[in-house]
Amino acid sequence: MEHKVLLVEDNRDISELVERQLIRENLKVTRAFDGEEALRLAGSQRFDVIILDLMIPKVDGIEVLKTVRLSDMTPVLILSAKDSDIDKTLGLGFGADDYLSKPFSMIELTARVKALIRRASYYEKQQERSRMADDLEIFPDSYSVKRGNEVIQLTLKEFTILQLLYRNQHKIYTKEELYERVWGEPYFGDANVINVHMRRLREKIEADPADPKLIKTIWGIGYKWGDSHSD
Repeated sequence: MEHKVLLVEDNRDISELVERQLIRENLKVTRAFDGEEALRLAGSQRFDVIILDLMIPKVDGIEVLKTVRLSDMTPVLILSAKDSDIDKTLGLGFGADDYLSKPFSMIELTARVKALIRRASYYEKQQERSRMADDLEIFPDSYSVKRGNEVIQLTLKEFTILQLLYRNQHKIYTKEELYERVWGEPYFGDANVINVHMRRLREKIEADPADPKLIKTIWGIGYKWGDSHSD
């Protein structure tokens, strides 16, 4: 099966280099050079991964991400020259699944894209649905959960965190373990990435995110699926 990548990058030299690299990895690449074009393509075709630069003309990357996330859970890899914690937090907070700063290694870019495709492909094959605590249901084929009649869309990373904790309810995961299991790469102490994803996930699934019942923080250790431990 040929996987499709939407590459949104206004620098044509960088875009061409990335396209050539991904084609060598047997990926089909569609290129966009501004936010309007990106939204048109994302709305008319299905992609396995979107590589999205933040600093693009017409509609900036954050607005593109926010618009895509209203209806589409395609994994998004932010690619940007901006490398501050604020920019990274914004990208991840609005639903990006990964973040890579310029300048970057083509090998690392390829590895991250393939990892996103593998995880998305794995969960697409899971068709079962499981009742969860607090009348929350998980739908692995759409990376979503449902409470009553309310459908809650999750990003791939948010969904992976939720399902990992739910399926291992008696285990406490350290941030290092969570990062290595969910991101599939070594953890170098960047707790902010996990904190952002955990906050966003709780905002979506908890009745009161300030007093979470489903995903508990075990102080000094990490996280686990909720029980009698207090947050």
